[in-house]
Formats: sequence, structure tokens, C-alpha cells
Amino acid sequence: MLDLNPKQKEAAEHMNGPLLIVAGAGSGKTRTLTSRVGFLLERKISPENILAITFTNKAAEEMKKRVNLLVSKLVNLGQLTNQLINEKLTIGTFHSLGARILKAEAKYLKRTSNFTIFDSDDSKSLIKKTVKNFNLSEKEKKRTSSIFLQKEFSRIKDELINMDDYDDELVAELFKEYEKELQRNNAFDFDDLIEKPVRIFLRNQDVLEKYQERFKFILVDEYQDTNTSQYYLIKLLAKKHKNLSVVGDDQQSIFKFRGSDFRNFLNFDKDWPNAKVILLEQNYRSTSNIIEGASSVIVNNTYQKSKKLWTDNPEGELIKIIEHNDSDAEAFWVVNQIKTNKISDLEKSSAILYRTNAQSRAIEQALIEENVPYQIFGGMRFYDRKEIKDVIAALKYALNPSDTVNLDRLNKSFVKKIYEELKNGLLKKSDYKPMELIGYFLQTADYFDYLNKNHTNGIERIENVKELIEFAATFENLSEFIERISLLQSTDNVKRKDAHKFGGKFVNLMTVHLAKGMEFDSVYIIGANEGLLPHQMSLYSDMEVEEERRLIYVAMTRAKKELFVNFYHTPSRFLFEITPQFTEFIGRKNLNDEERYIEW
Repeated sequence: MLDLNPKQKEAAEHMNGPLLIVAGAGSGKTRTLTSRVGFLLERKISPENILAITFTNKAAEEMKKRVNLLVSKLVNLGQLTNQLINEKLTIGTFHSLGARILKAEAKYLKRTSNFTIFDSDDSKSLIKKTVKNFNLSEKEKKRTSSIFLQKEFSRIKDELINMDDYDDELVAELFKEYEKELQRNNAFDFDDLIEKPVRIFLRNQDVLEKYQERFKFILVDEYQDTNTSQYYLIKLLAKKHKNLSVVGDDQQSIFKFRGSDFRNFLNFDKDWPNAKVILLEQNYRSTSNIIEGASSVIVNNTYQKSKKLWTDNPEGELIKIIEHNDSDAEAFWVVNQIKTNKISDLEKSSAILYRTNAQSRAIEQALIEENVPYQIFGGMRFYDRKEIKDVIAALKYALNPSDTVNLDRLNKSFVKKIYEELKNGLLKKSDYKPMELIGYFLQTADYFDYLNKNHTNGIERIENVKELIEFAATFENLSEFIERISLLQSTDNVKRKDAHKFGGKFVNLMTVHLAKGMEFDSVYIIGANEGLLPHQMSLYSDMEVEEERRLIYVAMTRAKKELFVNFYHTPSRFLFEITPQFTEFIGRKNLNDEERYIEW
């Protein structure tokens, strides 16, 4: 068995009955969960009776790797071998489990086992085909765009909504027809992989009992991130034997926008009245100052299971809170600090975290200009994003009428009427300031509406365009603006080719959502402003603000040794919640100075 602390050992060696493991940030939850699998195997539980579920393929592969390493050290396994355990033990994602169940039980939904799983594009195409078969009025078409319907159909399935209680008759009709089309295609969409097994279990007790007997011990990672359909899938499977172990941290529940409901975690001991609850509160990742500072923020949330994170690690550096004049000044300060810290040293790792993808524009520009190699995790570079390329294409054509490449991009992006209007209108406005010309393009193409209708992440793309507008506002001349962007892109491309010169070491850029589960020696949080973190769209709901507070908590607890929290304009309310003794303020005024609010 792995070397565990007393609480981890208690959780790993729990035998029968429901178990809730409340695992604070950096407290070794994966080690504990892996050790629990090993403990069950040592107690002669058949590997085919064990089910371990997580959310991502990466997490599932990591768990498999750790189990294999652990099994090789166990002595009380009898005839079990690594190969046999790998063949019989089920470790995977919710969706891979659902696909396995559907493969065996497809007949209950009038499909065959060789069904197709439709991805997002396939699903969108089928929705368009479905809508086309209905004789809709123009008004009905506007409110039932394929993007809207795709989101709504997904919500219906994730939340297991009963269509008899659904109050929009037109959407209900379209949904029912879409479901028929999936059946005709012998296909399931991605949401079906969870929802449909639940429907099968609810309608067929014998099928449910078969899987209940198969999976007598169920372990679930990141339980705070489950949505309604995932919650019911687990609840049904574990109902008979009640050997359900879940691990997670409600303080790190940050995926409400995907449908996750952290109340599933908070209510676990109500769902399973005899549940054992174990708190993992020792942090192995961060310095004491970082842990104490982050804890002083998250304690302000009302809806949570209380825990007191602690560590044996040294106090370390104070958390730096830095004030800047604007986003560009913030970006250059961060990049120069990184250079000073010599983060390119192969022994160190660093990350720049932000609330929205649009914030990467300023930091990317500073990194490029200061010749610091970087990589964006799970996203595209700012000037590679589709919406930015569309806007820049319009500006480049306005500046140079002979530019057929960018004119062709506009032709492919828009219907003929809008394309012709842009083609003729842009040339007459080449003397406009960059921001004015962008405004003309947005209005003529009704571009924000276009983004919302054609992309599920329309709001995020609009934020990117607004960031470009802010940058464009600093230029009076279109030619200078285009030249600046072109030079940035050209320099960046050269640096990517020469990345090997830096030993493959990059500064990591990512949103806080994507940083969950990661750790870095030095973390730079940028844009800790009121309206960004917490985001302005969350300010009218206490529950939304609490989720934003969990976001900054996640960001802070990614740091192992150094934490820099940066802001400009109005500082985030969360900065005032960090206990001052764990911080060092760097700025023009004290954080609580009232004059800053008079200025802004």
C-alpha cells in the first residue's frame, strides 16, 4: 500500500457502505482513490465488481497507470495479475461507461450495437435537417436557431427533463422529432451516453439489477462536478449494495456553466444517511502563506462543507498583490517578472491564469515582444481565433483593395448580400480610425448576432472582439494598427519555430477553468478586477458570486511556491478577503484607499 497519512489510510481502507471523501486542494485525493482500489483488490473483491469513474480520459489514464504501479507492489492478490486486473477492472469516464452500457443494451432504444456516436457537428447538422422538415414562420426560425436548439436539447438530456412537463410546445415537438431522427440514423449524441442508460435503468428493472450485481463497489472522482443525469446514473447503480465512495471538493466546483451541480456533493450524506465522511485537509502542494491566503477567501462562501486546509510546508513568500494602470501595463509587468525570476530555468514551471480567453491578447503581446516562449493550454492564440481573423480580414481589405485572400475570407464567412455590402463599403472607409472601421464591420455584418447564431460559445467570441476593439482604440491610423498586428504574428511564428532553443520550456497560459487539477511553481493571476473576477455577468446572484469565489480559490491553490495576483482599475472584492498578514501589496495606493474609487 502507498504511504498514506492517517486520514488517507482511513478513507482507502473503508470497506462497506457509502463514503464521502472531502478532499481539499492538493491533499492527495488521486493517491487516496487509487489506494482504495488496491485495498479492495487485496480484500479479494473481484476486479470485475469494481467501477472507478472520472470525468476526463486523461484522469482515467492516470488512474489506470497508478493502479498498475500499486498492484505490482501488492502481495495479497492470489492469482490476480496486472493483465487480469486490467481486463476486468472498469476505470473510465462517465461517457465511456455509458457507451459500454448502450452497446450491450441498444435494443431497448431500437438501435443496434454498431450505432454511431454523433459529435457536436453531427448533432448540429441533424438539428438543421430536423428543423427544415417543419414549416416554420420567420419568427419561429429566429427563436429556434440550431445553436439554441443544440444547447436546449443538451440541457433537456443532462437534467432529465420530462417532456410532458416542458412548456415550449414548438421546442418539444422539434426535440421529439430530433430523437426520432437519431433513432433512424442508428445513432446517439454525446448527451445520450449518460441520459439513455438512466432511461433504460428506470424502465427496465432487470437490466438495472444486472449492472448493480456487476458493479458492487463504485468509486467516483470529482463528484462535485456531476450533473443531474450523472448523479442519477451513479445513484441507480449503487442503490442495491450502497458501496459508493465519492471524492471531491465543493470548494473547487467551477463548472456550473456545463451543468454541474455541487449540491450533489453537499447532499451526499442526506442521500446516503449512513455515509461515512472523511476530511482530507493536509495540503502537500503549496506554501503555508498561499494556503492560509486562499483559505481566508473561500471561507466567505456560505454553501460548502467546512474544512480547514493546513500544510507542513514552509511559510514561503508572501502573496504579492500588484496594482497596474491597465491590462497592457499588467501584462508587461508580469512578463518582466517572469524574466527576472528566470522561469525559463528547466527546474521551474510557471502559469499565467485568467478568467476569460479574451484576456490573453495583452499577455500574448507582451510575451512576444519580450521574446519569452509561451503556450496556450486548451485554446487558440488570440490572433488565430476565427472571429479575430474575420475582423482583421475586413481591415486588411479596407487598407489594400488588391488583397484577394482576405476578401475571399469575407466571401466564405457571409451571405452574398452582406459580403457585397462589405466589399463596397469597406473601401470607402479606409480613412476611418481602426476602432471606427471595426464598428462599421460589426454593424454591417450584424456580427455579434452572427456569432451567437453560429457558435455555442458566442459570448466568449464576442468578448474576444471587444478586447480587439480596446486595443484598436489606442491607434489613430489603420495602417499602423495592421502593421503592429502583422509584426506580432510574424515574430510569434518565428519564435515557435525556434522553440527548441529554449529547451522546450514555455510559460503556460490558460483560463482558470482549464487550470483545475494542475500545479505550478509560480502562478500569475491577471485581471483580478471587479467585473472580471468576479465576472460582471455573475454580480446579480449570490450563488454566482460564490462560484466566482471558488474560481479564484482554484487559481490561488495552483501555486506551489509563488503567487502573484494582479489587477487594474477596481480591485476584485475577493482581494479584500485575503488576510493581510499573508500578502504584500505593490501599487500606487493601499488596497483600501478610498481615493481609487473616486478616480474610477
